[in-house]
Amino acid sequence: MSKKNYLIFDFGASNGRAAIASFEGSSFDLEVTHRFENRPVFAGGTLYWDILRLFSELKAGVQASKKKFADIRSLGIDVWGADYGFLDENGKLISNPINYRDEQSIKDSGSLFKIIKERELFELTGAWTNPIFDLFRLYSQKINNSTAISNAKTYLSIGDLFNYFLTGNIFNEFTRFTTNVLYNQKAKKIESSIFKRLGLPREIFPDFIYPGQKAGDISNEVARELGVDPYPVIAPAMHDTASAVAGIPVADKKMKWAFISLGTWAIMGIENNEVLIGDDIYDSVFSNEAGVEDTNIFVKNINGLWIIQQCRERWLKEREISWDRIVYLSKETASFASLIDVDQPQFAGLQADMPAVIRDYCQGTGQKKPGSIGEISRCVYESLSLKFRYYFELLERFSGQKLELLHLIGGGTQNRLLCQWISNATGKPVIAGPTETTAVGNLLMQLKADNEISSIEDGRSLSRASSKVYEYSPEETAKWDGAYNRFIKITGEK
Repeated sequence: MSKKNYLIFDFGASNGRAAIASFEGSSFDLEVTHRFENRPVFAGGTLYWDILRLFSELKAGVQASKKKFADIRSLGIDVWGADYGFLDENGKLISNPINYRDEQSIKDSGSLFKIIKERELFELTGAWTNPIFDLFRLYSQKINNSTAISNAKTYLSIGDLFNYFLTGNIFNEFTRFTTNVLYNQKAKKIESSIFKRLGLPREIFPDFIYPGQKAGDISNEVARELGVDPYPVIAPAMHDTASAVAGIPVADKKMKWAFISLGTWAIMGIENNEVLIGDDIYDSVFSNEAGVEDTNIFVKNINGLWIIQQCRERWLKEREISWDRIVYLSKETASFASLIDVDQPQFAGLQADMPAVIRDYCQGTGQKKPGSIGEISRCVYESLSLKFRYYFELLERFSGQKLELLHLIGGGTQNRLLCQWISNATGKPVIAGPTETTAVGNLLMQLKADNEISSIEDGRSLSRASSKVYEYSPEETAKWDGAYNRFIKITGEK
């Protein structure tokens, strides 16, 4: 068959890109056609997203893709898991969306939790109750008498805003909405009691659209401006985590598997059919969000490669050093000399000298202070691997499953040493790759809408056939078991 081309937009909280997937029946190829930065703007005491510049980048991506690929079947957009904008009664954007790192909504979360306790909010929704999510910003705007929310006719997430700008149609994509801390995932309904108790307007939230459904066609006005045909806009799993999970190249559907999306943040979890809620789950800060085809994604957000990224920033002030060199020095350094708890708050923040923060932690816990680049990087990579084992065991306990396999996805899978150490630490076989799993998941829902696949199971077989993956088997497990026991004592985990 001749190739069919599908346009994928992946908006992250720091950058974005457009890519074309060329599909020919049994496999596909991905080619990035446009890249851009996504930087918030601080103005008048508030941190905003520059939404119109981002839409301009989207239009540039459409045009760049058209230059290389004349026949495009459809377009799909995935985004990060927070933030929204308002439309007025005339369908006009009221203001730039507020960024999830804006301090005001974080400050106001304390007063929200006086009305609805954090544990109750988790029990109502099953979602992560972190103040970065939309509920907290909506509440902050309400109690601070924001004219934006008082004049709002319609709420749309960032991705839904882009779909509206392209098509003129108004929907809330379902997977993205479940991260808002407004949806009761057990009862499968918007939780009206939250709106009533916090005084928030329920009527501004439009109907849902689900992954694989059509949001509309590019409007004639936009099509003329960009010089393209008015082709369909399809809703993928708009939340990028849900798209990434959809794109995992599962080979054996009978095997019980977990995943880690390995980047600045590490998102670890399982795909299941049941929303999991309980005291231990709440205390361990696990949460639920929607996946494709009525699945649930049970996840834990972990401080990922941020620590080593911050270390490299410090080292670059003194010398040039590549990631390959850092990994090499890690490998050549003695094992398990020093270990850290990567989830401690000092490792999650922006630090001028992260290596010094690591040394202070090690000294404070009675360990050898790592000095060299190799010692520090090995400390970070080994500690990450052991922390993943800790949460892997919690995943098994909370889900009641005996997990047999671990899929690693995302940019961090390019570090093959770390992939091997994660296999060693967990004692499980690892399949690493592809790095572009979010784009793959986005594509699969477009293919489903175009009747090229019938299910996510078919799509994952296609992902496996089209993706380069690396397989790892656990090594030196007794040595890693001993290190894990020591790690648990150092970190105080139970």
